[in-house]
Amino acid sequence: MKESRLLVLFDLDGTLVDPAGSITGGISSALAACGLPVPADADLQRMVGPALAVSLKEIAGVPEERVAEVITRYRAVYQTEGMAQSRPYPGIRRVLEQLRAAGAVLAVATQKPEPLAVELLGVQGLLDLFDSVHGSPADEQAAAALDGKQTIIRAALTRHAGSYDNAVMVGDRLHDVHGAADNALDCIGVGWGFAADGELEAEGAAAVVHSAEELLAELECFSTQERACAHGRL
Repeated sequence: MKESRLLVLFDLDGTLVDPAGSITGGISSALAACGLPVPADADLQRMVGPALAVSLKEIAGVPEERVAEVITRYRAVYQTEGMAQSRPYPGIRRVLEQLRAAGAVLAVATQKPEPLAVELLGVQGLLDLFDSVHGSPADEQAAAALDGKQTIIRAALTRHAGSYDNAVMVGDRLHDVHGAADNALDCIGVGWGFAADGELEAEGAAAVVHSAEELLAELECFSTQERACAHGRL
């Protein structure tokens, strides 16, 4: 069977790294400190994935003129405490190491501000396993004006143009599925992140996996250009 060089794009929070409550707890604390209503837990979970400025306005109902204030409070605590609380999901390091050993090109595509994404990967000891990291602008209000994950994934594809034969996105939310589709890519959903039950399947993920071993097996289908996989890919 023909082998192809694979480009794998990974989301960050909820896919590679478990924030261990630092994101939802940090948002909750920042809102409370600003005297703003704190959403229910289910809504806080939905805020992980989109650009933070978008989530604050659309889910938490924060007025436009107070978004920057909330973000500043949240980021200050996240950088001093939240990054250290986070942990790579079980088996993720092994997945990355095996993919690299097999010759895959690895990149991160996240809506987290790019400088923070690089810092988090460094804190977690994962940065050296990636060929590039792509995120939102450091100015989070500017990030809110972008077309979400689509632009970030496109930047990663452009960066590695000519160095791969096949590409796939790996993520935990509907935004990953949609951003991949907008760039003519399949998305493998991971079941250990922040998606609601059935979200990834309903939004068209090529497959949904529930362990590092299943993720490696699914990615093998892409590296061999096989179109029928054990986890339901068509």
